Amino acid sequence: MSNGSAVPALSAQERTTLQRRVRLIVAFTILYNIAEAVISLIAGGRADSTALVGFGLDSVVEVASAAVVAWQFSRKDPERYEQQALRGIGIAFFLLAAYVAVISLAVLFSIVTQPRPSTLGIIIAIASVVIMPTIAAVERTTGRRLNSAAVVADSRQLMVCWYLSVALLVGLLLNTWLGWWWADPLAGLCIAYLALREGREAFAGDSCATTGMRVMLDPAGAKAPACGDCCHDD
Repeated sequence: MSNGSAVPALSAQERTTLQRRVRLIVAFTILYNIAEAVISLIAGGRADSTALVGFGLDSVVEVASAAVVAWQFSRKDPERYEQQALRGIGIAFFLLAAYVAVISLAVLFSIVTQPRPSTLGIIIAIASVVIMPTIAAVERTTGRRLNSAAVVADSRQLMVCWYLSVALLVGLLLNTWLGWWWADPLAGLCIAYLALREGREAFAGDSCATTGMRVMLDPAGAKAPACGDCCHDD
């Protein structure tokens, strides 16, 4: 939708079906990420792994992000709540980025304990590498058809989980196979950077939603852009 074309109008039945699909995606995301968070935080605590702890906290943020979207689509008119949903997602990312960056730097400068190998962490990282892209693709397509910036932002957040999973997996494998303990906090810094970027993207989507809302309230103004025109197509 980067060519500026308008989003095709949806029938009431199509919109209801797509909104139901969003709720199912969000429910799966919440359940999966609760399990992912618990496993990652336990494994990270045992191995003193900053990357694993950061990954587990990212899973907590994903649950919060999905819960925000679930709240939005539990409302009678979810389009009205785009701004609040996007701000909530963005703030969660900023908090995650700040925490993981501080802890990763502390490990790199040997202020806290160096991480140890974690087989359990490798397993959960591989699982996320396999699962996240499919779920993200379905949610992103659904969000675009609904012209929902919040749903698209949440799908992008799932892709961030994939990037984080790859960074985590590389860091854990290097530590396990080669004993490169510093690869773990470097992976943590990658996680912090991606979280910061996604927080900024969520707030950019918030601006898009605000523009669209102003246009809907002012029919004489220019046509509201589709969410795909405001959100980058990574």
